[in-house]
Amino acid sequence: MILALQALPLLLLVALLLSGRAGPVPAVLAALAAAIPAVLLSLPADVAALPFLAEETARGAFLALKPIGVVTGGLLFHAAVQRDVGAATRPATARRIFVVTILAGGFLESVTGFGVGAVFALSALRGMGLGAAPAGALALLALTLVPWGGLGPGTALGAALIGVPAQEVAAATAWPNAAWLVLLGPVLWRLSSIAGVAVPAREMAVQTAVLALVGALLVASHAAFPFEAAGIIATGVPLLVLLWRLDPPRGAEGWWRAVRLLAPYAGLTVALLVARGIPGAPAWTPFPGLPGFPVTHVAVVLWVFAGGLLLARANGPALARGALARAKRPVMAMLLYVVLARWLAGSGIAASLADGAAVALGPLAPYAVPVLGLASGMITGSNVSSNAALMPVQAALGQAAGMPGMLAPALHNFAGAAGAGMSFAVTAMICGLLADGTRPAQLWRLLLPSILAVVAIGWVSVAWLG
Repeated sequence: MILALQALPLLLLVALLLSGRAGPVPAVLAALAAAIPAVLLSLPADVAALPFLAEETARGAFLALKPIGVVTGGLLFHAAVQRDVGAATRPATARRIFVVTILAGGFLESVTGFGVGAVFALSALRGMGLGAAPAGALALLALTLVPWGGLGPGTALGAALIGVPAQEVAAATAWPNAAWLVLLGPVLWRLSSIAGVAVPAREMAVQTAVLALVGALLVASHAAFPFEAAGIIATGVPLLVLLWRLDPPRGAEGWWRAVRLLAPYAGLTVALLVARGIPGAPAWTPFPGLPGFPVTHVAVVLWVFAGGLLLARANGPALARGALARAKRPVMAMLLYVVLARWLAGSGIAASLADGAAVALGPLAPYAVPVLGLASGMITGSNVSSNAALMPVQAALGQAAGMPGMLAPALHNFAGAAGAGMSFAVTAMICGLLADGTRPAQLWRLLLPSILAVVAIGWVSVAWLG
């Protein structure tokens, strides 16, 4: 009976989101209301309920400040540089499709997050004359580095919720994500073929090598750079090489345009690396046991850098207001999801649910981690929300099932992020942009091999390492 009551908030959240009767904010508000009786029954007798709820709500709000700051900063940065982001009309070729989806889309998503990479990729594909469901599915391949998207607020939050360094979670997540990238080659070629663009065998070999390079850079960069920059480095290096080969700058005007296009991204990357290299930076630490908010945090860097770019534009204030207006709803959802996570984890509900699942599933319990992660990402629509909702439960499930320390958090972060990139919310956005009658179910059918690959990689990882 108590276990059913403890599971009710998450079950209600999933049911409301799946039904389409409630958006992310109303759904999580309902889950918070359902969580109160479960919290009251789960707390030890010597812990007062009202002080506990107030303390955990404050802690959740503090933890949520970081992803909120990164997301809003990313939107401000995108607003500042959006005049430079575009694709001239070019005929569709296999190489151009590969560059604008996996590389350019992935690069933009790593910098800004919020699905911007897929929006850019779709715009570029439509500029090549591609449309309908194949173009929508191709555009979603830009969202294959979501754990590092928007400089990784979801990964950072998930790590904070379970009390481990974000760098370690990101480094462990890079391995299954790199394997997924390589497996996406055949998915990309099939979608290109359906869109009417054949991929020659030699081009397949080149793209496979580039995907392997992106995966290798993703894994290796965590040893030398802050995890926030891993997606930028992994996609940026091969992107520059292939862009050079596709359309090298010609003359002074071409070089100036290339410099103008790349300067904001290069400058932001340098600023992030410099900020992370400053030792002992002052930090706001209002709660013992929670990581502080240093003045060199990626959110601060994003706001300062984006603010400087916006000040240089005549319409900068209007662009900033528009970007922040777009952020209102996701910011509220992030805040409430993190508060729910703190309530469930702090009261012991997360550990209780994990223990119950481990007992019920027995030796199969570890294999549930990637499936639950994928489902949570597809339902919640973001890596931040997925990690806030289930990272404590998944980490506790991994511990209860005897999995190695970082395996369950890494697999949840990977699968949840992959699911977020193909979620109800994101596919609905892409269908809205297509505006041609394409439905999310059509995109999911085309991307089914990619979805199955996420689960397969998770299960192989469990069988091999767990």
